[in-house]
Amino acid sequence: MTIDLADGIDEQLAAVPNCSGIFLIHTEGRDPYLARTALLRRRLLRLLAERTQPSRLLSLRSIARRVDYWPTASRLETAILFYRLARQWFPQSYLEVTKLRMPSYVKLVLSNAFPRTHVTTRLSGGNFFFGPFRTRSNADDFQTACLDLFQLRRCQEDLEPSPNHPGCIYGEMNMCLRPCQEVVGPQEYRSEVRRVKEFLSTGGHSLLEPALGARDQLSAELRFEEAAREHTRVDKIEAALKLRDPLAASVQDLCGVAITPCLDAACVELWFVTAGCFQPPVRFRVAPVEGEMVPLDRRLREAYAALPPAEEVEDRQEHLALLARWFYSSWRDGEWLSFEQGQPPYRKLVRVLSRVAASAQRTS
Repeated sequence: MTIDLADGIDEQLAAVPNCSGIFLIHTEGRDPYLARTALLRRRLLRLLAERTQPSRLLSLRSIARRVDYWPTASRLETAILFYRLARQWFPQSYLEVTKLRMPSYVKLVLSNAFPRTHVTTRLSGGNFFFGPFRTRSNADDFQTACLDLFQLRRCQEDLEPSPNHPGCIYGEMNMCLRPCQEVVGPQEYRSEVRRVKEFLSTGGHSLLEPALGARDQLSAELRFEEAAREHTRVDKIEAALKLRDPLAASVQDLCGVAITPCLDAACVELWFVTAGCFQPPVRFRVAPVEGEMVPLDRRLREAYAALPPAEEVEDRQEHLALLARWFYSSWRDGEWLSFEQGQPPYRKLVRVLSRVAASAQRTS
């Protein structure tokens, strides 16, 4: 929506809804003023109203030429719209304008001859990433617990394998395959890397389910000492998985949907995430329409099938930062439902969006 400041500025400001939203004030000969607020009308009046007495408060009335504003119904909608507007109007500094902090990931460096893991805040092509995590400390703890389950190297150097390499304490403790000392070759080491990648990709099931099966089998065969050792291994795997933050998954496969309130009380906004990237929001009507016989789950299937392909990796990093900031915040509104690629749980989604719509009506 637009306010033309050429005439009737006070009347137009009075018509602005006093809800959360974003506004862009175009000024004479200067960069536009972009901001978000919880009360649109009050904030615009503070910046643009005529003042009869001197004040220390910022006033843009004398240089403002036009105001564009967008009412929003949720904090996620505000964050995403503010990010897109900042990227459009401030292409060189939009990350500073939005104060967007990149979350932490556990990175499996597949581009290295002898892959290793480390914690990073930057996504790049050709490697495997697991996250995003709430904090870097959480990512560090999860990485350490995962490495205790495998024999992947923990050193950060670019290895030049040699029998005369001094090695490290992890090799002496049998917690590393010691490729530095040529105890194993590149192919054998790569097989362990594949096990680590599969563990992260499957959320731990690739390691946990065989361990559970082996424990039960040994117990049934009355081999209790071996079953106890396998039980200890199961506990260790489960302890590692408990350190995983709720949103953390293989970045390339991270899919889900955020359900948030909508400006239209009869609808909710669906923010689908495909391969770690936000798709255009879908305004989904929850309230029944007279004469309409199409069930909600069928309309949800049609909405999901119409989504465009995922965007590039550069966008993915910033989209995941927006998702992580909203999901891990104390001010999160709406709900998040994760699912596997191409397999949304439609019945569960129907219940969730109905709950979000009912909650929005109670608070409105």
